[in-house]
Amino acid sequence: MEISDAISNFAQHLIAEKGLSKLTVDSYLKDLELFFDFYKDKKMVEDLLPTDLNEFVQYQKSIGRSSSTVMRRMSSIKNFYIFLKREGLYKDELPELDPFKKESTLPNCLSVEEVEALLDAPKMENPSSIRDKAMLELMYASGLRVSELLSLEKKNVNLNKGIVTIFGKGAKERKVPIGDFALEYIVKYLNEARSLLNGDKSKYLFVNKKGQPLSRVYFFKQIRKYAKEVGIEETISPHTLRHCFATHMLEGGAELRAVQEMLGHTNIATTQIYTHVSSRRIISAYDLFMNKK
Repeated sequence: MEISDAISNFAQHLIAEKGLSKLTVDSYLKDLELFFDFYKDKKMVEDLLPTDLNEFVQYQKSIGRSSSTVMRRMSSIKNFYIFLKREGLYKDELPELDPFKKESTLPNCLSVEEVEALLDAPKMENPSSIRDKAMLELMYASGLRVSELLSLEKKNVNLNKGIVTIFGKGAKERKVPIGDFALEYIVKYLNEARSLLNGDKSKYLFVNKKGQPLSRVYFFKQIRKYAKEVGIEETISPHTLRHCFATHMLEGGAELRAVQEMLGHTNIATTQIYTHVSSRRIISAYDLFMNKK
């Protein structure tokens, strides 16, 4: 059965059998719309996998959706799966959801070695992988938010000075150094890949094969793919690289105020969380060393 028909049947079930209000049913349908926007390639019920829901939940968390919003969407979609299973339309196992926890006050952070492996995952065999390599290098080198990376305009990258101008939350402007290593791959992308992606007429630095700006969903999936390829089992998202940038900067001796400015945090208390992450990682490494003695 086509997904669109299955959703129509589900809506009728919610109205006729569950007796839910139109407002509640509309909320269910909106959640399903977001789910299938994430999985645009799934057209038939047979295309659904038990693992799809967890991946969608991780994406929702990665783009900053609140715990209550994610839990509601998770419930809506799980009920859709249950309905399909009951009707004999879905033959696989029901999704086994990872235990949902509120976001930790201490963000996850990869080791330097794990980050290097992730950044080296794109093999640069085609224009898209050259672009992905440049994006990953820039995000880690400059600590950009994923929204800032995807909306970055070519004119705001000064290759001569190695500076990128970012317009962050509230249109607040900040200038962040790129670093020679990331700069090398941005230049390679501009010289060898961007025109092949039909980006010559686009104002955006990073574009898809149609010369349009990339979506969050695409970049999220690419990072998950590259992480899997290099054996990173921890669930990560594009925001993970921003966490790693801040933590590794502080571990390397950078001043807290400098990291605050580069991240674009208005309140230094927001940046201070990374001092706890850094301390925790150092303590963990020390404990590991002592246990091996």
